[in-house]
Amino acid sequence: MVIVAKLKAKSGHEGQMEEIFMNMITKVKDEEGTLIYTLHKSQSDPTAFMFYEKYKDMDAMTFHSSTPYFQELFPMLEPHMDGAPEIEMYEELGGLDR
Repeated sequence: MVIVAKLKAKSGHEGQMEEIFMNMITKVKDEEGTLIYTLHKSQSDPTAFMFYEKYKDMDAMTFHSSTPYFQELFPMLEPHMDGAPEIEMYEELGGLDR
C-alpha cells in the first residue's frame, strides 16, 4: 500500500509547513506498519511538498490515519496550505528498493 500526498504552501508559509511535517515524521517513525514515510520538496517550486508513504498493509494505513497526531495534522496545516492536498493511493507492482 503506497500513498503519494502532494501539498502546497501559501507563499511565505513554507517554513511553517515544513516544521509541522518534520514534527509529524518524528511521531510516525514509531509506527510498526509504516515502512516508508518520506517528505520531499520540489526543486522548481519551494511551495510544493510531497510525502511518499509505504505501509505493510491496509490495516497499517488505517492505524496511521486514526492516530491522534494524524487527526490533528490537517487543522494545523490549514492556515498554511494553498488549496486542498492531492492524495493518491497506489498498489506496488515491482521495482528496486535498497
